[in-house]
Amino acid sequence: MLIQIYEIANSGEASALSAMGVDHVGVLVGDGSFPREQSIGRAREIFDGIRVGAKACALTLSAHVSAIAAMARVLQPDILHLGAAPELLSPADVTQLKSAFPHLRIMRSIPVVDENSLALAQAYDGLADLLLLDSYDPGDRQIGAFGVPHDWKLDRRIVASARIPVIVAGGLGPANVAAAIRVSHPAGVDSKTGTDKRDGSHTKDLEAVSAFIAAARAASSVRA
Repeated sequence: MLIQIYEIANSGEASALSAMGVDHVGVLVGDGSFPREQSIGRAREIFDGIRVGAKACALTLSAHVSAIAAMARVLQPDILHLGAAPELLSPADVTQLKSAFPHLRIMRSIPVVDENSLALAQAYDGLADLLLLDSYDPGDRQIGAFGVPHDWKLDRRIVASARIPVIVAGGLGPANVAAAIRVSHPAGVDSKTGTDKRDGSHTKDLEAVSAFIAAARAASSVRA
């Protein structure tokens, strides 16, 4: 079971989380157009704290292929996570990025809303290397960052139809990650708001992350 944690704010957090067994250490990278975006230079400093075994995951909410490519070229993350709304960044755009960076793993966020979500996920199957299923408010420029769950049964249908690994996100924390795994059977789970400190700082609660990892691993073991 892959464990993915966002949004890491400093190298100390990156080191601690990777030592705890987090597989994907996620950083939101951008030019400040969205709240809490880290600059490329700052993201590099954070990624430098990752210990061997974990992967650096750079999330961009940009819809501009040239800007995404420029960031990926300089930062060189292990995984490039594309989180722009579906109407702003298309499968053709992902194909273009994959052609430019054939050895870079690309993860595409999929908004889980209704039956159209299944078709959208299938459109990226074979183009992206991973899918991330997240909550979405139609009309937003980005997918996710709501801190609320969505329909895990629909997640399960997407997981069953995909040929690439699928990570489930959307309001997951220590209290509900096991239930999400039991219903959706994903390759991995993602947490941001559910493992943040409750002080509004958006820094990580290491005890909550530890509990999240334990709950996810236990649920995965039972499912296996």
